Amino acid sequence: MLFLKKNKLKKISFLLFFTLLIVSCGKDDGGDGPDQEINGDIDFVKTYGGSESDEAVSVVEAADGGFVILGTTRSSNGDITDKSGNDSDFWLLKITKTGEIVWSKTYGGSDDENAARITKTNDGGYLLSGYTTSNDGDVSGNEGFQDYWILKVDASGNILWDKNFGFAGSDQAYKAFQTTDGGYFITGFFDVSASGGAGNDLQRGVVHGVGEFWGIKLDANGNKEWRRYFGGTNNDRSYDAWQTADGGFLMTGTSESVDFDKIDPKGSYDYWAVRLTPSGDLVWTKSFGGAEIDNSYASLKTNDGNYIMVGDSRSSDQDVTSPRGNADAWMVKFDDNGNKIWQKSFGGSQFDTTHSIVQRANGDYILAGHSRSSDGDLQSNNGVNDAWILVVDNNGALKFEKSVGGSGLDFASEAIETSDSKILAVGDSESNDLDIPLNQGSKDFLIIKLK
Repeated sequence: MLFLKKNKLKKISFLLFFTLLIVSCGKDDGGDGPDQEINGDIDFVKTYGGSESDEAVSVVEAADGGFVILGTTRSSNGDITDKSGNDSDFWLLKITKTGEIVWSKTYGGSDDENAARITKTNDGGYLLSGYTTSNDGDVSGNEGFQDYWILKVDASGNILWDKNFGFAGSDQAYKAFQTTDGGYFITGFFDVSASGGAGNDLQRGVVHGVGEFWGIKLDANGNKEWRRYFGGTNNDRSYDAWQTADGGFLMTGTSESVDFDKIDPKGSYDYWAVRLTPSGDLVWTKSFGGAEIDNSYASLKTNDGNYIMVGDSRSSDQDVTSPRGNADAWMVKFDDNGNKIWQKSFGGSQFDTTHSIVQRANGDYILAGHSRSSDGDLQSNNGVNDAWILVVDNNGALKFEKSVGGSGLDFASEAIETSDSKILAVGDSESNDLDIPLNQGSKDFLIIKLK
């Protein structure tokens, strides 16, 4: 009986060991769990386009695990199958998880359209934002030179509605997203001098500026609820926005002004954040930067309730404490009152910038942009300009970076984390060698997947 008990214990011990071994191997085998580490190896690089200029600017993951990519095209051949003429149109491309084309659609009129961002909507469709100079085709109106242009499409890319907003000058939308009340918010900039001071539904009786941050709140059908503009005498351009915890909004971008709503200028151009109430009234504005040119192109509402702005900085003073070279990728984290928490620079001796930021499920940040450096934080450079992807931890420490490109000009505009815990970045390429497998024309959509 004792012999049987010992044998039984040995069998149990062996089963426990074997189970632990399997679990251990499962954690180390590079599986697709949400905490999987990304080491920056290339999974694939793909290009899409025609004989003219095709530039991808934004991407989301579809419900089926594929990807929907928004950009601008001047091509009417190659992968673009529903367009004629060499004017520029929005181009929406859906690909599978491994990069095969599912469908392709273009949107626009007889003049030029330029795409800026795609975001998901609660009904499974998408919101496309950018600007237009057309007044025909898919564009239902035009108020002047360039207007904000917003398209609501379903999961297959079919147009549900479009809206344009603007005045006589250059009015450019950069991000539109669905709000918690089922409506939408648009951020961008407009020429307030061309509008004669119009464009602010809460008229303050002051006409100022060349370009202003311009926020528009829409209802669920895309109808305007209110408009607000903010800025100073010079150029102020908003490229990103978020809904805040209290239902208000944070608009971010770049400001050259030193007056009116810009109360704390740092230098030539600054990162600039504008905090609004739910009805669009100004709560506070905040500048970040140094004495030189600092441009912010994207921002993020972080998991801990704070915010990060990214872009590039040429400064070496005030808020910028550890510059690397000519221009660096620069990220600054701040709280909901605009108080700076920390700032970080990344780059080498040449021009380096980031144009997007997202937060991973494990708390890390993924940044995407482009670089000309091959020193400092950069390990390599394949040509004139490479697409550049970075991952930093939640304190801003660099975990890895990856340059992808050929001997020509290659750019990354946006990167996301995929559901299989990889990185998908989009941009454009003029290369036809090294990391870039094919070039069909002037510029192609560039899609990079890292694992």
